[in-house]
Amino acid sequence: MAVGNINELPENILLELFTHVPARQLLLRCRLVCSLWRDLIDLVTLWKRKCLREGFITEDWDQPVADWKIFYFLRSLHRNLLHNPCAEEGFEFWSLDVNGGDEWKVEDLSKDQRKEFPNDQVKKYFVTSYYTCLKSQVVDLKAEGYWEELMDTTRPDIQVKDWFAARPDCGSKYQLCVQLLSSAHAPLGTFQPDPVMIQQKSDARWREVSHTFSNYPPGVRYIWFQHGGVDTHYWAGWYGPRVTNSSITIGPPLP
Repeated sequence: MAVGNINELPENILLELFTHVPARQLLLRCRLVCSLWRDLIDLVTLWKRKCLREGFITEDWDQPVADWKIFYFLRSLHRNLLHNPCAEEGFEFWSLDVNGGDEWKVEDLSKDQRKEFPNDQVKKYFVTSYYTCLKSQVVDLKAEGYWEELMDTTRPDIQVKDWFAARPDCGSKYQLCVQLLSSAHAPLGTFQPDPVMIQQKSDARWREVSHTFSNYPPGVRYIWFQHGGVDTHYWAGWYGPRVTNSSITIGPPLP
């Protein structure tokens, strides 16, 4: 039987059609067409279907979700918000705040180091020198797609990770500071663990440091990430801590 009006289609067919429409278009355009479309687009069923279609959940997903629409957007936005975390582009996107000694340098992970590092995609690292070296990045959340209401109302978890290692022949000090900033760049949350002192003749293994910001105050618009360190023997060259594979992610991780 011919259908003269798209709204004459069964609701499950309309829902299936909507699963193929980009999410922002659903909310900004389709939802305004009529009350039927608005009600369908607001259904939990639609957003669960979209999550399943995009691979954000599996068929046997059994974890509770407070808001499937928000969950979908957080999943779709989920990625590392730090650019060039593994030195593949030199120092692009990084601000060299303190560049002491023989300054920051990029080196390749050796064949043995690649075997030891938990991510086989990482091939390079940044290395510090005999006076303090610190570098930073500022993440603009709005520019990355995280709108103000989402950050102020939902306030999704913000997870920070970094990897560092010393050299086996030289002691070093590693440090990290991450701040959640307002639109005026005032700090609304800070993670600054005590500096890590690594003794000479250590095992030089790669270590991960991580932190999750939860229940932070409304108004977060930027995230400032700074790390680095110094070798503690003041040897010319690059004997300070090595850093790589840094990350900032928001919301639940992909399955």
